[in-house]
This record gives sequence, structure tokens and C-alpha cells, in this order.
Amino acid sequence: MEGVGREHDSSVALPVEDFVAAKDTTILSTKPTRRYPLASWVAILALATLVGVYIFSLSLKQNGMLFGLRQTNMIEKEREQPCHHPGVPETETPYVHFPTPNTYSRKECACTPVRFFAILSMQRSGSGWFETLLNSHENISSNGEIFSVKDRRSNVTAITQTLDKLYNLDWVSSAAKNECTAAVGLKWMLNQGLMKHHQEIAEYFNRRGVSLIFLLRRNLLQRHVSILANDYDRNTKQLNGTHKAHVHHRGQADVLAQYKPTIDTKSLIAELKRSDKLAADGLVGFKKIRSIVLYYEDVVSNHTLTDVLDFLKLPNMKLSSRHVKIHTKRLRDHIDNWTDVSNTLNGTQYQSFLNG
Repeated sequence: MEGVGREHDSSVALPVEDFVAAKDTTILSTKPTRRYPLASWVAILALATLVGVYIFSLSLKQNGMLFGLRQTNMIEKEREQPCHHPGVPETETPYVHFPTPNTYSRKECACTPVRFFAILSMQRSGSGWFETLLNSHENISSNGEIFSVKDRRSNVTAITQTLDKLYNLDWVSSAAKNECTAAVGLKWMLNQGLMKHHQEIAEYFNRRGVSLIFLLRRNLLQRHVSILANDYDRNTKQLNGTHKAHVHHRGQADVLAQYKPTIDTKSLIAELKRSDKLAADGLVGFKKIRSIVLYYEDVVSNHTLTDVLDFLKLPNMKLSSRHVKIHTKRLRDHIDNWTDVSNTLNGTQYQSFLNG
């Protein structure tokens, strides 16, 4: 205990032995620290590199996710020309656009207003025929089922980038019109990523001022027959070894109409309910977007599509299509096991479909 007191009292002289011991301790403490082997430093450097690469990859991923939004903002805020159309009511202003394509100049039509639209439908609901009617109008460009290609609908970013290109008038297709196009859009099936990302897509439609044209079919049994017949031809290729979803000649239509599917009555009601629900979900999911609802059965009796042209604020004109209807007889004449189908649907909510 006396030694400890001496270490804390600087006024007391140390004996020679203690002085030598303290000096030896000081000498020991000044020895260089132990060095790490070269392999340890290489391992640390490699670990730091891996961490840096990981952080950089996360940054790239985040930038990719934001790219679609940046491109949309560029089109909306930087690229659209300061054009004004005095004849457009204030309530219609969000739906009037003046895009500036990357691939060509609109020249004297640079300030011609363009309406954006999308036809939302389901397979075998007459949408192909309907779209050809629209494209016969000199001011409309409807560019088909763009999202039938899976890569274009793989995620929200891919979808918005595709839509930005379309609505910027840079999409190349046989339906593309000249620089004076007044309405541009596409045909989009509800099962082509549309309902999977319906919230984000609805926000996009609202932000970009896109108007929606719903084309549905009242008689879902007729649609089911058309689906089965189309699937059969896809496998058998009845027209000279070629599958045709749509035809332009009566003779071709008659060949395809000869096939009468046998319907699985055990799953029929479930299939009709699924189709009914998909259409209902589409209407609800996009109810806040400016839209018009059409039914195939009504369009068949009104080829002028006056309501649609008024909806798009375009001049009325006679529309035409080369498509020829395939199934023209009574529905009972296009189903092989009609009696079984009739017995299955009688007394259900789908009984009225039997009158098609």
C-alpha cells in the first residue's frame, strides 16, 4: 500500500530500484504495435469493395424505379409546347395535350390538340373490330394490344415508359397517322397487367389526362364460345395452315364457324362468374377516371360510334371496317352440347344468355 501512495505523490523521491523498474516499464511501453499480416489487409479491402458494390447496385435500382416518373415529368413540364386552344372549355383542359415527338416534327400541327385514350376490354369482346372502326377515322391512331408483349408490362416502370412513348406520339405501328393526329391510344386487355397494377395505372391516367373507353360484352356465353373457337383454330389452323383471330372474307368466316365447341358444363358457371367479376373489377378500379362504357351488342347496331367521337371531341364521320363477323347464327347453332348447356344455365342468373 505504501508503494501505491508513492506513485500518486510526486514530492516523494523514488528509491533507485523503483526508478530502474519504472524506466524499464517505460521502455516496454514504447515498443511498436503489432502489425497485421498482409492477408488480413487484403480481406478487409475486399470486404469494403463488396459493400461499395452493394450500395451502388441499390442506388441503380432506386434510380431505375424513379426513371418512369422523371420521364413523365419531363414530358409534362419540359417538352409540351406552350400552345393554347381558345375553343377548349376549362373543364376539358386536362384532357388536351400538345406533345413534342422525339422522332419527327409536328410542324404546322404542333399546336393541334391531341386527346389521349385507352380502350379497356377483354379478349373476344369485339375490341379488334371496334379498333379498326376507330382507325378508319382520319384523326385517330389506336395502336393495338401493346401490352400483349409481357416485357412491356413486367412492372410499373416498364408500363409507364411504354405509355409515355405512346402518348408522346413516338410509338411506331401501322395505325400511326400523320403529324396532325388528334387522338392517340391503345387497346388494353384487363388481364394484361392492367388489374394487377390498377392503382398505379389509374394514377397515371389521371395525371396524364387519359380518357377510357370500356368495351364489354353483355352475353358472356357468346364470348365463351368465341374463346373456345379461337383456341381451337390456334391449334388446328383451319385456314391453309394459318391461325386467324379475325377474318376479312365471308368464306373464311364460314370455315371457322363450322367448328362447334363442346362446353364443359361443370365449370361453365364458374367461368362466367370469373369473367363477370373481371369486368366489374375493371369498372370499379377506374371509376374515378373520365370514361365511357360501351357494349359490343350496341356497337354492332351503331357503326357510326357517334357517342365515342363526341367523347373524344372529334368530328363525326362514317367509319368502316374490313372485319367479317364469324358467328352469325343463333347461339344454339354454335354449341355442340346445347341441351346440356341449356339445362345448366336455366334457373340461374345467366339464363338470359341462352337467348343469344
